[in-house]
Amino acid sequence: MIGGKKNNVPVPTSGELNALLGQGSEFEGKLSFEGTVRIDGTFRGDIQSQGLLMIGESAVVEAEILVDTAVIGGEVRGNITAKSKIELQASARVTGNLSTPALVVKEGARFDGQCQMQNRERPARPVTLLGGPAQQEGSNSPAP
Repeated sequence: MIGGKKNNVPVPTSGELNALLGQGSEFEGKLSFEGTVRIDGTFRGDIQSQGLLMIGESAVVEAEILVDTAVIGGEVRGNITAKSKIELQASARVTGNLSTPALVVKEGARFDGQCQMQNRERPARPVTLLGGPAQQEGSNSPAP
């Protein structure tokens, strides 16, 4: 899946990258995408996707971010919500709140905000065992 690394943030192979905002580029607005997008330039606005957002070391992003997975290597000012995972690389500088079921923070990353760990799935419903009614704890006989 990964074609190499540039500035510690994984670089997808050309067939896997749907869009790139290169270093020195600036964009302001709303970004919606499928698949994988990498930002190495400056972005201001909102980002929404069911895919993977990669923010390179040279990137400066001011945005409210809602994605499936975020890999951060640059500067982000704004809240990040990821349905699967947020990864802060050693070069990451994040000011804002994080909400995700899985968080990876590499040594050297800077994070100023709050983190709320979400469940990947809703809790399972109680299950009735095939042997009949549930048993009370510490008892070998069925509950009355």
